[in-house]
Amino acid sequence: MDSLFQLQGGTGHQIMVIIHVLLFVYWLGGDLGVFYASKFVVKPDISPESRAISAKIMLDLDQIPRICMTLMLTVGGILTAFIGVPHEWYQWIGILSLGPVWLFCVMYLHFRHGSKVYPLVAKFDMLIRYAVVIGIPISVWLHWDSNDLNEYRWVAAKLIIFAFLVFCGIMVRGKIGPFFSVLMKCRAGEVPTDEENAAQRKSLSQVRVWVFMIWAGVFLEGFIGIVNRSGIVYS
Repeated sequence: MDSLFQLQGGTGHQIMVIIHVLLFVYWLGGDLGVFYASKFVVKPDISPESRAISAKIMLDLDQIPRICMTLMLTVGGILTAFIGVPHEWYQWIGILSLGPVWLFCVMYLHFRHGSKVYPLVAKFDMLIRYAVVIGIPISVWLHWDSNDLNEYRWVAAKLIIFAFLVFCGIMVRGKIGPFFSVLMKCRAGEVPTDEENAAQRKSLSQVRVWVFMIWAGVFLEGFIGIVNRSGIVYS
């Protein structure tokens, strides 16, 4: 499999680079849109209907960085093969299957809210996230020599940072509860109490700390990739 990617450089590599760049751009850009829309969701001086509309815009925009996140490891893993990082057959199974499976979970959870299997898919999606957070550092350590990561330390750094980004996303979910509680009340046309509005603003404030770290991490990922890939000669 590794030799196949090395032989098929050229157009295939260029396409994957373009996809990788687009994932980076839309992940960061989409998050900025979500951040801006969230300001209107917590405004108590606008009607519940307006807050609900702002929330819908925010949630729809949030789907873009979610999609980018799910595909990033698969695209990045393929790109590492082009530069000469070897992968075992079982690693290829994980690389090629993770993106499509995780993408399915994210899309299903967005469009099929309330379905019978929604809780099961949500648990599986969370299982994937924990597997990424825990599994990537372990995999980097175990395959430091077999995957030549000692020669491509920047690839190892990007993998560790990605695991941290997913961890930040898990932390966001842990702090977002009060925010969504008020959101659901607004969507039902009810006016939240002052205490509920205060709890929603506090929740969003706690979430933003992790969001800022995600932005910094995504930017650092791009910086590391550009700096280190610029000197690579492709056959």
